[in-house]
Amino acid sequence: MRKTGLSTNMEHPKKYFILGLLSICFLQLKNKVMAQSDVKNPFQKIKSIPPALQTLPFYAVQPSGWLKMELQKNLNGFTGHLDSLVPDLILNDAIYGAKRLSKQVKSKNLGAISAEGDWQVQFLWWNSETQCNWLDGYIRTAILLNNKKHIAKAGKIVDALLATQDKDGYLGIYDPELRYKFDNENGELWAKTTLLRAILGWYEYKKDPQVLIAIERAVDNVMKAYPIDQSSPFHTINPNAGGLTHGLAFTDVLEQLAKITRKNQYIDYCLFLYKDFSKQVINEDAQYAKLIDPSISLMGHGVHTYEHFRSVLAAYYASGNPEMKNALTNFLRKIENVTTASGGPVSDEFIGGRKGNGLLGYEFCSLHELMIGWIDLLEKSADNQYAEKAEHIFFNAALGNTHPTESAICYLKQDNSFQLTGGNNGDTTDKHQTRYRYSPVHKEAAVCCIPNAGRIVPYFIQNMWMKDGQGLVAALLGPSILNTSLSNTPVSITETTEYPFENIFAFQIAAKSPIRFTLKIRKPQWAIAVKSSLPFKEVNGFLVFDQVWNQSSKLVIDFTSEISKKFTVDKEVYFQNGPLVLCHEIIASQQITKSYTIAGLHESTYQAIQPISYQYSNGQYTPKPNNCCSVWMTNPISGKQELLVLKPLARTILRQVSFKTIP
Repeated sequence: MRKTGLSTNMEHPKKYFILGLLSICFLQLKNKVMAQSDVKNPFQKIKSIPPALQTLPFYAVQPSGWLKMELQKNLNGFTGHLDSLVPDLILNDAIYGAKRLSKQVKSKNLGAISAEGDWQVQFLWWNSETQCNWLDGYIRTAILLNNKKHIAKAGKIVDALLATQDKDGYLGIYDPELRYKFDNENGELWAKTTLLRAILGWYEYKKDPQVLIAIERAVDNVMKAYPIDQSSPFHTINPNAGGLTHGLAFTDVLEQLAKITRKNQYIDYCLFLYKDFSKQVINEDAQYAKLIDPSISLMGHGVHTYEHFRSVLAAYYASGNPEMKNALTNFLRKIENVTTASGGPVSDEFIGGRKGNGLLGYEFCSLHELMIGWIDLLEKSADNQYAEKAEHIFFNAALGNTHPTESAICYLKQDNSFQLTGGNNGDTTDKHQTRYRYSPVHKEAAVCCIPNAGRIVPYFIQNMWMKDGQGLVAALLGPSILNTSLSNTPVSITETTEYPFENIFAFQIAAKSPIRFTLKIRKPQWAIAVKSSLPFKEVNGFLVFDQVWNQSSKLVIDFTSEISKKFTVDKEVYFQNGPLVLCHEIIASQQITKSYTIAGLHESTYQAIQPISYQYSNGQYTPKPNNCCSVWMTNPISGKQELLVLKPLARTILRQVSFKTIP
């Protein structure tokens, strides 16, 4: 790694892109990929495919129960205070305004521990990601909790950012001498993506037409600077251009803007961006020619690969082209191959052609991006298996990465977590590695996972309910309150449950006046039986209730689950009860390594008291209360069988999820 000019601590994703090993792996694929890319025209638009489900405006769904408590913990902790925890990265760097990047700027405080060198210049966009991904989660958390103080603060930040918009509509981080004039690493589209996603959330709440005008002007400015089929926004002379390729996520903004304005030009631009992205010589997994070849494994920086999943979806649904569908199908298979038992995809920081297993880490950023990808595919297809995947990653990998009682996450964590002392399960090869531990900041690595930890809960909540042509759809299950309208009739639904920690749901439906519509409740794939207080039909994985609803309609549903034995990609055994993956929890001692001035916020490591990697020899397993089960396992040290009680992975710190099988 030192041959690259970086010190060995440079594990942040954007810096990893200049490491030589993966560059060689990608470039070895270049000739094969380029030879395939001209066989057919997958980018020809046949006919756009409308989404099967309709998402609701942000704030139509509000949290209750444990989801509301989780949001409140975040607002009291890292989401509500990140700007004061890292003021140098957020408050003191007006990167969208007075401190826009120009040719004269040669260095910037990026937070991460780093070696000095010219390489730093290409990462000067980092703070835009930190600032606006934080702002996105902060805005949505404050609104969902109806916290007037934080909503007012968020409004002032949005107003200040919108005030930086130039007369031509430009919103971004570059002075005129640089903007849209790149042939190498840059953060032009990525900085706009993170900013506009946040402002779109604010618009959906406030419904201020001037905010929407500003967003459209900013997007139209991009489309004018990079006209369709007459420009190459992803052109680079360097195949390792992390900020540049992050920018493909601009399709998020385009798709949301198309939903709001009903203007197809934004959907067409998604297809153009993916087409240009695919034709460049860059080290990214999601390029079309790589996807259509099933022999090419996922190699790249995990968070890029999983966020680009949504861009491939956008391109396919924009084009309706069956060739693009083939690429998407292959992409799904490849993602499945790198996914662990908890739903977390390999991303520590790179995938590197490895299959998902319990000892490989996943970045919190990747958990968020892949969860949103599953939700996006659910919306577009109405196939409930993708809701299942979104819930699986959220209830297991994400909650299992989040500290059970404190406001902190691990930047990297794995299913089988025997030690959390900085390196992967106690590895001390790199003395600067700190990602495998709890922190409300992770400044020494990069302040990217904490902002996304502030986004993941609001994004899950806002997609819990959707609409279709017949009525309302409970897509993601959990405690929530829906307020919407059907045929101009206000309808409110309160969903009371402790799900996923129990499987009973009470729905209180209140229509302002009697109205007939279908209420669809997703039947989880793990459910072996259903009890319902009202009659229903089961259609395509949904319980369909078709009746007249009034001001005090009630519905109670109870899903029955059972303990199931499953296998990981690498053939290890794990156990699941309903939506919850189970684990052997390992007793550990906590060491607080740093405390912050904000009460309750600190960084900590965890050392196992007695780490043992148990093995499974086809022993019996028995259900126990509280979603647990008992299983006979072999202690490899003593060689004896021990009866372990497995509990839900969610909320655990050290644990073993998957077990090697022995005769």
